[in-house]
Amino acid sequence: MTHPRGDVSIRINGEEKTLRLTLGALADIEEKLGQGDLSSLQARLKQPRIADIVLILHALLAGGGATLTMEALKASDLDLAQAARAIAQAFESLGGDEPPGKSASGEG
Repeated sequence: MTHPRGDVSIRINGEEKTLRLTLGALADIEEKLGQGDLSSLQARLKQPRIADIVLILHALLAGGGATLTMEALKASDLDLAQAARAIAQAFESLGGDEPPGKSASGEG
């Protein structure tokens, strides 16, 4: 379920959690995946590894206020397909394929 603020709900261990793509979550994802910019990150995420999904999910959960540790997340009862869909929905809040600061007309 997507909320008006762009938050995405996901069920982990039978509890509703919120995924939120914050600036801090994006920075954490870029840092942990070793990507230097948003375009490189987007290219890598077109074919993510399971470890990438877990890492991104953890960052988005932290953005949503969850205090779940990475170890607890790895041990969680979680539907991988649901997690991938929820992550995709959270990233949709970035809007389009244009990098931040660029308009469709090329002005920015």
